[in-house]
Amino acid sequence: MITIKEVSELAQVSQATVSRALNGHATVKEANKIKVFEAIEKLGYKPNSFAQALASSRSNSIGMLVGTLEGPFFGPLMHNVENNVRKKNMHLIVTSGQESKDKETDSIRFLQSKQVDGLIVIADRLSDDELIKIAKNTPATIILNRYVPELYKQCICIDNELGGYIATKHMLELGHKKIACITGQLSKLDSRDRLQGYRNALAEFGINYEASLIAEGRFDHDGNHEKVRRLLDRHSDITAIFCQNDNIALAVYDVCSDRGLTIGEDISIVGFDNDTYSQHIRPKLTTVNFPVIEMGIEAANSVLSLVHKDKHQINNKLSPELVIRNSVKKLN
Repeated sequence: MITIKEVSELAQVSQATVSRALNGHATVKEANKIKVFEAIEKLGYKPNSFAQALASSRSNSIGMLVGTLEGPFFGPLMHNVENNVRKKNMHLIVTSGQESKDKETDSIRFLQSKQVDGLIVIADRLSDDELIKIAKNTPATIILNRYVPELYKQCICIDNELGGYIATKHMLELGHKKIACITGQLSKLDSRDRLQGYRNALAEFGINYEASLIAEGRFDHDGNHEKVRRLLDRHSDITAIFCQNDNIALAVYDVCSDRGLTIGEDISIVGFDNDTYSQHIRPKLTTVNFPVIEMGIEAANSVLSLVHKDKHQINNKLSPELVIRNSVKKLN
């Protein structure tokens, strides 16, 4: 069995340097890191993860709490977090809260029971005080999609209010005045912030906010079709709809197709997230890009920097961008 001593001798570095390289320490010089991993590959050395954990007082794992384990948002997010965690020879343990406070609490307890070295948390139901307590018990904690003032240096979120604003402003600039909004669950801060951005854009253009033009949908597919039908029945003069995510926009496409309405002609749509399929449906969907890949990379790098006590400037607020395609018509 190959030992760490043999790796150090072949790489011509100390055993401590080999250990630090395996644990992803930033203090290891790049040249030494290359020597270590070339020696590992040549010798076929396989680190004993249990021994590593005992020696470093770490589990070499990161825990992650997400809303659900499926969907076009959480899938890429988890994928990019894991990719970057694995680059540091660590593993990702993921569990979901499923829109339940009890399940979010239970998930955090489970992850902490596994003595994870750090946490990445997306929690809609837990209070700020509960998140502060979690971060106190696991100092290397990063909060996603949430701003907690006491933990502001550990929070990474997108400017959802700006996203709602630029989506609505685009339709207003193209002459639309009767613009409806189908939100996600209003229990979620994302939904409330995007709605506020919608309201800000209306106010800027001198258009009164009408509560009857707002329908509360869901970020998943459940029940959105009925919300769209009810909204169109109530307001036949709607010319545009801001959908707070692309799943909701798909429901609008379906209902409009059933009613013989052409997207981009009879009614205009702007989505949010820039999911993969948004550029493949017809007409291609104008949407707000949620930088989910960047968020995953930033979350991984930030939690690892806290674990290893490295210097890393966390990018706390990511910016959304409007992706203009073919689903909005310019009105005369």
